[in-house]
This record gives sequence, C-alpha cells and structure tokens, in this order.
Amino acid sequence: MIGGRRCSEAARRLRRRPDTLELSVLDGQPMETELQEDNERTPTTGAGNGNESGTEAVEASCSASSKRTRWFQFARSSKNRRKRLHCDDDEECVQQDRRNSDLEGSRRACLAQPEGMNIGSSTQTIATPLMVGDSFYSLAPGGGNPSANKSDDQELYKQRDPSVASESKSVPSMRRLSQIRRRRSSYYFSENERRIRANDKEFNAQFKYHNNYIKTSKYSLFTFLPFNLLEQFQRLANFYFLCLLVLQLIPAISSLTPVTTAIPLIGVLTLTAVKDAYDDIQRHISDSQVNNRKSKTLRNGKLVEAKWSEVQVGDVIRLDNNQFVAADTLLLSTSEPNGLCFIETAELDGETNLKAKQCLTETIELGDRHDLLWNFNGEIICERPNNLLNKFDGTLIWRGQRFALDNEKILLRGCVLRNTQWCYGVVVFAGVDTKLMQNSGKTQFKSTGVDRLLNFIIIGIVLFLVSICALFAIGCAIWEGLIGQHFQLYLPWEHIIPKDYIPTGATVIGLLVFFSYAIVLNTVVPISLYVSVEVIRFVQSFLINWDDEMYYPTTNTYAKARTTTLNEELGQIQYIFSDKTGTLTQNIMTFNKCSINGRSYGDVIDLRTGELVEITEALQSVDFSANPHHESDFRWYDRSLLDAVRSDEEHSHVFFRLLALCHTVMAETVDGRLEYQAQSPDEAALVSAARNFGFVFRTRTPNSITIEVMGQTEEYELLNILDFNNVRKRMSVILRRGDSMVLYCKGADNVIYDRLHGGQEDLKARTQDHLNKFAGEGLRTLALAERRLTEQYYNDWRSRQQEAALSMDSREQKLNAIYEEIESEMQLVGVTAIEDKLQDGVPKSIANLQNAGIKIWVLTGDKQETAINIGYSCQLLTDELADVFIVDGNSVEEVEKQLRQFKESIKIYNRFRPGGFDAFDRLNSDSNMDPLSVTMTQTSAFMQETNLPPTPPPPPAISVVTFSAECNDLFGDEKGSEDGGTASIVVDENTGFALVVNGHSLVHCLSPELENKFLDIASQCKAVICCRVTPLQKALVVELIKRAKNAVTLAIGDGANDVSMIKAAHIGVGISGQEGLQAVLSSDYSIAQFRYLERLLLVHGRWSYYRMCKFLRYFFYKNFAFTLCHCWYSLFCGFSAQTVFDPMFISVYNLFYTSLPVLALGVFEQDVSDKNSLEFPRLYTPGLKSELFNIREFIYSVLHGAFTSLVLFLIPYGVYKDGVSANGFIVSDHMTLGAVVATILIVDNTAQISLYTSYWTVVNHVTIWGSLVWYFVLDYFYNYVIGGPYVGSLTQAMKDLTFWVTMLITVMALVAPVLAYKFYLLDVHPSLSDKIRQKSLKKIHSRASSDVRRTASSRRGRRSVRSGYAFAHQEGFGRLITSGKIMHKLPQDFAFPLGLGTKKTQVLHNNLNSADGPNSKTNNVTGQHMVNNNTNMRQNQNQNHSSMADITADGRGHGGDDGRGSGGSDDMSPRAPCQDLDTINL
Repeated sequence: MIGGRRCSEAARRLRRRPDTLELSVLDGQPMETELQEDNERTPTTGAGNGNESGTEAVEASCSASSKRTRWFQFARSSKNRRKRLHCDDDEECVQQDRRNSDLEGSRRACLAQPEGMNIGSSTQTIATPLMVGDSFYSLAPGGGNPSANKSDDQELYKQRDPSVASESKSVPSMRRLSQIRRRRSSYYFSENERRIRANDKEFNAQFKYHNNYIKTSKYSLFTFLPFNLLEQFQRLANFYFLCLLVLQLIPAISSLTPVTTAIPLIGVLTLTAVKDAYDDIQRHISDSQVNNRKSKTLRNGKLVEAKWSEVQVGDVIRLDNNQFVAADTLLLSTSEPNGLCFIETAELDGETNLKAKQCLTETIELGDRHDLLWNFNGEIICERPNNLLNKFDGTLIWRGQRFALDNEKILLRGCVLRNTQWCYGVVVFAGVDTKLMQNSGKTQFKSTGVDRLLNFIIIGIVLFLVSICALFAIGCAIWEGLIGQHFQLYLPWEHIIPKDYIPTGATVIGLLVFFSYAIVLNTVVPISLYVSVEVIRFVQSFLINWDDEMYYPTTNTYAKARTTTLNEELGQIQYIFSDKTGTLTQNIMTFNKCSINGRSYGDVIDLRTGELVEITEALQSVDFSANPHHESDFRWYDRSLLDAVRSDEEHSHVFFRLLALCHTVMAETVDGRLEYQAQSPDEAALVSAARNFGFVFRTRTPNSITIEVMGQTEEYELLNILDFNNVRKRMSVILRRGDSMVLYCKGADNVIYDRLHGGQEDLKARTQDHLNKFAGEGLRTLALAERRLTEQYYNDWRSRQQEAALSMDSREQKLNAIYEEIESEMQLVGVTAIEDKLQDGVPKSIANLQNAGIKIWVLTGDKQETAINIGYSCQLLTDELADVFIVDGNSVEEVEKQLRQFKESIKIYNRFRPGGFDAFDRLNSDSNMDPLSVTMTQTSAFMQETNLPPTPPPPPAISVVTFSAECNDLFGDEKGSEDGGTASIVVDENTGFALVVNGHSLVHCLSPELENKFLDIASQCKAVICCRVTPLQKALVVELIKRAKNAVTLAIGDGANDVSMIKAAHIGVGISGQEGLQAVLSSDYSIAQFRYLERLLLVHGRWSYYRMCKFLRYFFYKNFAFTLCHCWYSLFCGFSAQTVFDPMFISVYNLFYTSLPVLALGVFEQDVSDKNSLEFPRLYTPGLKSELFNIREFIYSVLHGAFTSLVLFLIPYGVYKDGVSANGFIVSDHMTLGAVVATILIVDNTAQISLYTSYWTVVNHVTIWGSLVWYFVLDYFYNYVIGGPYVGSLTQAMKDLTFWVTMLITVMALVAPVLAYKFYLLDVHPSLSDKIRQKSLKKIHSRASSDVRRTASSRRGRRSVRSGYAFAHQEGFGRLITSGKIMHKLPQDFAFPLGLGTKKTQVLHNNLNSADGPNSKTNNVTGQHMVNNNTNMRQNQNQNHSSMADITADGRGHGGDDGRGSGGSDDMSPRAPCQDLDTINL
C-alpha cells in the first residue's frame, strides 16, 4: 500500500477483539466470492515456522471450513479485508499475516462446534471457547492478563492515529470502514438482545441505555407554554372562540368589539394553564423525591452514596436490609450463606410473603470486598426490556465461562430487601427499562363523560348556529334585494358593496351578514361556560380535600383530589377494579379462633345471658404477661383456652406443639428479643400464637428444632420436611424425640379429611361444623393432624423414599405416591382460623357500593384460595350466591369449554328462577318498590299442567363449582330440592353468580376469540375475582371493559403493581398504604382507607355529578333565552344583525350578571344530605344511566330557553311597539325596548335559579339576590358615570307603570309553567330524593342499614358449606431448611440424615428425656405399606417435593439398632460438608 503504515502487534491484537471487530458491508457481493478472494490472498505457507502442531491445526481448519456457519465466514472475511487495508504492500505485514494465520488456525481448532443459545425471542449461534486464555475475549495468543491487555488495548485504541482509515486505497473502502466502526460490537449483538459489562461505563455507553431517571411530568419550563396551548386548543370550544376572535377583528362584519371574546378566552386559557402547571409541579415534586433517593454505588473501587437518578446500567450497587431496590439488578453476593437473600414483592404483585433469591455459586466469593467487586468484569447478554415479571433469560460470561441466568437471580425495582443484612448486584435494567416501569403503562389524557357530551353538543350547536346564520343571510339578501335597495339614502350600503347590479350587492350583503350573525349569536356557546366549569371543578376538589369524614388520624392523611377535571365522573362509576393486598386488607394476619378435639375456642360468651359478646377494642383481652416470651400486641379474648393449656390438657398441648414444630419459620435474637422471620404471614401468625400460649419456637438447625414448652426446653430431631405446594395443599414434618417418632401435618381441611383414619366420625362432624362456622365468618382455616410412627415403618418408608428420589423414571409420580403413603391414617388434632384483617369498614362499603348498582371486580396477584377467602370475608362473595365458578383452564380449548358450561348453567338457573334477571333488573329500577322486600310469585307452567312430563330437576345447589379440564358433566352432582315445587320465590339481590378467573386462564379469556364469551358471562355475575394476574393483565381487563362495555371504570390500589390499571381506568384512586406511594403518585384521587371510597363516590361523586348537570341545564337555558332574542328581533329589523341589547350588556351578561348565582348552584347545591346519600345508595343510580344530563335534557333546556326568549321579546315588543308614556313621551324606541327586555331577562334568571336551587346557603342568598341588585348598580354606573349610549333608557322606563306591569306579566308567564311541571312531577312521579326530602317514605329497607351492614356478632352465627382454606406459602423453603442453605450460621454439631449428632447432642437428648419423660403416647404401627383408600391423587406431576439433605445423606451408613449411628464417638459422626448439601438437584 502506498504510504501504508506498519501495523504494530498491539494494534492488530486490538482489532482482533470481538468487541471492537469492524464488520464490513458486502455491498451485494456474494459471500462465496468474498470467501474465495480471502482464501486466495491469505498465505498458506505456514510450514516455514517448523511447527508441526500448527500445520495440523491449519489442515484441520481448512477441512472444517466448509462446515463453518455463515456467521464465522463473515467474521473471517471481514478481518482479512481489514488487514489488506493497512498492510497490503508491507512485507513485514505479509510475514506477520502468515504467522497470524497459523496461530488463528490453531486457535480455531480449539473452538467447539457452534451451539445455539436462546436469548429472549431470538436464537443466536455462538462458539463456546474451551478455556483458551483467561477470558472469553482473550483470543489473541499470549494473553496472560486479560484485564491488563484490555486496559492497554483501550489506551492504544484511544491514541490510535485517525489517519489510518484515510490511507486506504479507495473511497468505497473508506466508506465501508467508517460504517464498520460505527457498528462496532455488533459482532455479538442483535436487536433482540442486550449486552452489559459490569463496571465498564465506556462499553455500556455505546448502546445508549436509559439511565435510572424517572419522569412522569408532562412539561418543562420551556415546553409548557406551547404544549399547553396546543393541548387546550384541541378542545373544540377553545378553537371555536379563537376563530370567532379572528372574525371580530374584521370591522366590516363585526358589530361587537373583539374585547368581548378576547378577555374571556384569555381568562379560560390562563386559568386552565395555571391548573395544569400546578398539577405538573406536583408531578415534578414526586419525581424529584424518587430520583433523589440514595443508593450505595461502587465507583472507582469505593462505595459512595449516589442518587437513584445517577445509577447507570452496569453499576454495582449495595442494598441494605429493608431498602427498596433501585433498579433491576443481577444478584452477585449476599450476607446470607449460600448466596441467599429474601425480598418482598408487594409493590410488584401484591404478595407480602417473602421470596428467596439466590446468586450464582461462582459469584458468592465476591462477598462485600470492594476490590473484588470493582474488578468484576463479567458481561451479561440478556433479553430486551419487557413487562414479564416472572421471566428473565440471560447469560453471564466471566472468566471464560458462561453461566445461565434466570429470574431467581434478579432483583426487580420496587422490591424490598428483607431479613438480609446486605447484598450486591449489577444493574441490568434502569429507569423506564425496569420491569416495574414497563408494567406502569402510559399516562392517558382523561376526560369525563360530561366533557365528551359537551364536545358533541358544541358541534351540534355550531351546526345549528351555521344553519341560523345561513337562514338569516338568505333573508337579509332577499330583504335588501326587494326593500333595502330603496332606502340606501337612509341605510347606505358599504363602499365594498357593488351597487351596479342589485342582486350581486344583495348577495354580498347577505354573505357579510352571515359572519355578522355568527358573531352576534356566539353567546349561544359562551366561553364563560368553560370558565365556570373549571371554577366549579376546582372548588369541588377543595371540598373533597377538606372533608374531615375522610381524614385518617392514624397516618394523619386527608383525602386529596390530585386532579380537578374528573369530579363529576365520580358520580357515574359503573365498574370498580380493586386490588386486594393493602387495599381491602391490612396485610396483617391474626390468630382469631381455633377448634381443638371438637371444641371451639375464640368466642366470648356472656355467662349471665349465654349470648355471644361482640369482640371490640373495648373488650379486655387475656393477660399473657406471665409468659416471658409473650408479645404485647397479641390479642386473645377467650380465657378458657389458656386455662386448658395451663392445666396440661393433652389435646391443647398437642395442638400448640404442632404449631410450634410444623413450619419453616426462622428465629433470631435481635437486641435480646426473640424475633421470627416467616416466609408467609400465615405461618408467622400460627407460630406467634403458639409462642404466646407457652410453646415458644426457639431455634432450628438443618436437622433439629428446639422449642420451649411452659419454660422447659424440648429438642426434636428433624427427619424430613414434606414441603407445601399449591397442589398438595399441605405440609408435613417428621420428628423424633427420644424413642417417639411423629408426623405433624397441616393443610386444607378437605385434603386432611381424606387422609384421616377411621373411627373419628363424631370428631370430624363437630370439627366440620366449626370449619363451616369459621368459613362463614371469612376466616382462613387450616386443619391439623398427626400420625405416630414406628422406627421400623419409618426406616422402610425412608429407604423407599430414597429409591424414588433417585429414580430416573417417573420420579415425581413415585415421590407423590410415597408422600401419600406416610401422610395417611392420621389423627385429627384441630383447626386454626386466621383472620386476614380487613381494613375497617370494607364489608359495609362494598355492600353499599354494590347496592348503588356498581359492579366490583377484584384483581390480585394472590393465590386463588386467598382471593376467594377475602372475597367471602369482605362479603363480595356470599353463601347466598347460586354458584361461584372457577375458570382455571390451561389452554384455549379448556377455557372455552368452561365458559360454555358456565353459560349453560346460567341459562338453566334463570329458567328455574321465575322472572330471571330481567325481572330483577326491572324490580331494582322501580323506585316505588322496596328492592329488598318485594316477593315475586309465579306458578311454573309445568306445575300447573298435570299431563306434562315429571318436574325437571332444580338448579344446582352447590356453592362452588370448579370447571376443571376433566369435568364430564356440569350437573352430575345435582341434588334434589325440598321446596322444588314452591310457587312463591323470594328474590334476594344476594343471589346470582360470581366468577373467579386464574391468571393463566385470563390470558385466554382476553384473547379476541374468547373475550366476547368472557364478557357475556362476567356481565351476568355479581362479582368477579381475577387472581394470579400481572400488573399488565390488570390494565388489559380494565381496557376490555372500557372498550366493550363503554362503561365508566374506577381502579383502586395501593402498590406499584396497581399503577397500570390506575392509569388505564377513567378514574384512578390510590391508597396511602403500606406498599409505598407509587399508586398515589399515579392516581387522580388519593384516600387513606378503602372505606372512604364509599363517601368519595356516594357523596362527593354524586353531588359533583348532580351539581354539574344542574349547572349545565340552567346555563344552556339562560344562554338560549338570552341569545335567541336576537333571532326574534331579526324578523323586525330586516335581518340586519342589529342587536337587541346594548353591546356592553352582551359582553358582561355571562361575566357579571349571571355568573355568581350559577357558580353557587354548581358548588353548593345538593338534593339530600351526605347522611342520606350513604343511607340510601340507590340515589347513585341516576348517574349510572346519565339521567341528569343527556341529549334529551339538553333539548329540553334549549326548548325552554327558546320559549323564554320568545315570551321575553314578544310581550315587551307588543307593549312598547306604539307605546306612549303618561307624560306623552314616545317609548317605542330601540334602546328602551332593549333595556326593558334586558331587565326582565335578569329578573327571570333570578326567579328561575331560585326554583332550581334545592339547598339554600348564605352564599346562594348573597349571589342570587346580590346579582339582581348588582345589575341595576352596574347599569347606572356604566350609563351615567362612564357615559354609555343607553343612558336614561332604563331610568325613564322604570318611571312608568307600564314597565312594572309588563315585567310582572312576563315573569309570571315564564315561571308558572315551570312551577306547574315541578308540582306535577313531585305529585305523580316523585324521585327517591323527592321522597327523602318530603319524608314521605316511612322506611326504606336499605341493604346498607339492614342485613348488609352486618356487625361482627351477627356474622358470627353464619354457617358455610365451603372450605375456608387459604395459606400464603411458597414451595421450596423446606428444602432450603433441610439443606442448611437458609441458616445464618451452620452449627458445628449437626449430621445427616437422621440427626447423627455428637456426644453433646445425644447427652442433651438424654437429659431432656430423663427430666421430662415421654410427653406423648407412641402408637405402634406395622411396617407394611398403609395407603388410605380415600387418598386423593390430585398431585401435580411437575412439582418436586423431596428434600435435598434427605437424599444426599441417605447414602451414608446407619449404625446402631435404632438407626442413630454407632457409638458415641465424634469421629463416627458422618457430617455432610456444606458444598455437598445440594449434590443431587431434583
């Protein structure tokens, strides 16, 4: 090459690095041609080196060249072409190329065959290096120190002379080279993948990843004015008035000054801009709070505090206990053994139970050493940002090895680190790329239904205005052509009017008059309407903020209207979508009641009357202070249970001993206080209850559990944990103490009942009665059972369990069968009843909202059983429901089958129910009838006809129907009804259906082919619960209802997982709860408790809608009455666009004379009090149907205004047409007529708004009567002080009796019909609010005030046939415990598998046994296989229930007759090393 430069070894090595590889564009040249050209130019005489191995490598490379992939050929040809550009004519470079070719051949020989790797949705072929060098990228020979080479290469690359590229031979080569360098690092990169290198900002910066800065605001200081104006002029009315203002600037067509339109328009724009600026400032403040949170970030080897917004992709950050995760991070190391950490994901999925995450074994060694963490240079290749919370696919490349990454190694933004002192991770996704933000959804512009209707009405009014103007323009042209042309001396035409040809001149005049009338009649759409609407909404928002009834003193939180444009929409809500955790519940579990050996505990009975005492905070609880380990916040009111425990009653001791031993809770001592770390709140509540009753769980090791019973220490050898999962619905522990061996089990009542031995019918019946009672009260129940085992039977079972665990064929099935075998023939111990504490007033609020006609859907990420239990607890579901259907299909076909069967069931139910839902809807819509006490009587036709076939079976009498994939017949279990032939059926609005949908089934329900069927069924249900749903699915459900049902929706939640549905709904309500403020920051309204939603909707929402509708009806009335006077006058003025009124009166009519009374009406009006609004929820119904303001009401207002304007103009015109005063003055002038009509108009407006007002306040009196006085004051001031053109007109008219008589007659003529119509409606068709105001109804049975407002004591007597089982537990913690991974410190004296301990452990056992003696009876059980015939084999074959430690250790020798290990020597104790605990991964 001419002028070519000599290539250095370092430069060539740098260019060979894949991350700086420069790929060329082939420009249409075939790959085969390029490859052939490269082979011809590449030297093949590598034998000169005398290296035999190198020659063999070259031959191997050539023989495999035909098998290389297109990817590898492309890379090779690119590199050879690069060499030619720089070293073409340089002999030294040629020799160097030969050596490089030999070395590259040997290097390629070390590469394995390319393998496919799935990352995200793409498949990429990557050659796996077989540990050549120390790094995957150290492909150059002799790379001893990859990090040093990397830094050297980067320095050389930075110092590289840019003239290298310019010395190429041709311009196309230069162009290709520049394109190559712009696309550097695309060698391993595609659009569906993401590459991150830890602690390498320069590398990550080239991909331009988003930083961790969050922005929810809409404007900045520079974009506010243009963007806000653009947004405001998208409103049709604003654009209309802008066009009108332009017309008024043309003198030839304007009879009014432009100021009349400019001032109100500027006022509206300014007021709206100020409001929008205030809202956006609040968003800026909230963004600043989030972005300025502190995070510990590793910079230059030191840990520094940085703002969240400064965290970048690739940074290594430190998280401390109870700290929010700043961004989506890959877990590197933790303070816990084996790289475990625990997180709470309530912000993401609403679940408060802890979840375990574990980092790679290879990165655990990094620990908290900042030097090692700073030198960590691993590269992550992962999927692109997405919204899948439970999925992550990626690969970590570090130290020349690849490690698979999944969701178990990722901490997501919004999670909280729990029970872990610290952890380190590298940021993978930041800011808007995080999965939390990906699920947040986009902020949508929200407008109310009234706004949308107003836009439609405005279009209609404009069309009406155009039609009137066109009609008057034609009339003017005709009048000028026939009459006006003869009066040009008195009414001269403008100079722009052609006078040569009369028809042309008349046509031009008519065209100009068209625009003149458009200006004169513009008040039919007054801009003051929008000013008034904004003012009313603004004041209503403050009324919400100031409501002390929605103040929560515990957190000192008031309700807050975060937006001022949606108030009236609160009065039209048809669907409420609610989260569960933190919204309906308090995230607090309490041990409420229990049943032990057939006796129920927990109820407090008045010994004098024998009745149940309602448990309130005022009731004194049992004193547990004698127990040194008691918890001060534990409450229990039934002293009989504590007496039974203290009297050593055997069954109560077994009950609490089971609770203290059968769990996965961890115990630790913090500041001398024993604290529990529970994986689920249910277990925490049970272990806490046992602790307070004297059975204290103290500590555990992988093979032992220590408890303290009434002050005496008991240590149990933990043999096995049969872990919980959603299919088994139970967990068991097998324990040994002394010579006694026992299995303790807890789980769902129906699962436990199937596994009990015979002879317990009486105990099962009494316990079942207690279960029904607890379930009826909405409590979460678990059944407890035990089984005594013999050593021989257990050893035989253990050997078979080990054999099944090691089986390579059908392992899960065999393990399930083994577990079923030992979890049988059990003895029932009792039942626990835990209360998932609802927020105060939730059942009452839900009942009232449902009674108002609002449908409530619960969308939660919790398990199905938990969601159903809460549904019953908050009375969203009731036992009176005909059916609760559960849709849980895993495929489209299964879900479609379930929906089809569900629909058929509804049809059958409606056939057997007289009248069906249609009659019930008609019943509810009739306000004259009591909706709760009406009895519908209908005799079925088949009962009357004796010659018909026998009576068909009644509808299903089941409470819960689950349509599983294996269901054969919908009505296979139909039961006969005792009153099947009853002719009288009482209609109860509690009856109906409820639908429960699982998240995986909801995916199919939302598909286009099934969404209509799903909606058809859901719309006929009283309640719908969707469980296990993702945040995005919540938003999709809301969008579906909005789109398909055209319904007004409200979403309420308290966590970040609710943000997407809050943004998607018409109204978003955030609760300031325990899950942070993410929901509040994205909401339109915020409240502190769910119960305040009732008042927000039924009081403020209904009032706002009622006020706005009344305001709009009156506003349109008064403006049409005012504007149409010009239309009637045009018939007498030759359609000349002459105004009746003074132009100044036209300008200030809506601003000064009539604005304040109508504003007072819109702000303070109410038909009934807030108490009555809550007591009678049916008052909310008109808003659901938009009855108070719609097209019909608008037309009525227009006709009323037109009639008023006609009477208002014709009566004074007829009186003053040829009128002469008593003094002989002529009063038939235009100014007098205009002054008289204007005065009567103001008086009529005052009279009409007095009739409109139902609730009088001081403000109403001042504004209404004050505006009347204000009119006369302003008229006098304008005409006499300023010198208006109408000076003296009204004064002279008022001196004559004619004026007063005319005004009286006109006002009477206008008011009398309105009064008559109102009295007619009040007498013949009174509304519910009319009845309440008149107190004409003696009593209205409101569900909210009768059986729906159930107190705790009234709910106590209910019975339910459903199961109250719910257990928020997660599978896998049993394996963590038995493997020792979860332990903070592995004890020095534990052994596997059967507690083969040291002398110290055995001596402790012996001491305890000698001191306490046997505490329980041992039942000898033979070693035969005992499998209960009633065993339910509904096991999930994909689940793994084995214990790692059990399997690993069973291969060790057993010593002694009892299987305890031989002798007492420490040397004979076979301890399992920590690294071998998870050898066999099942």
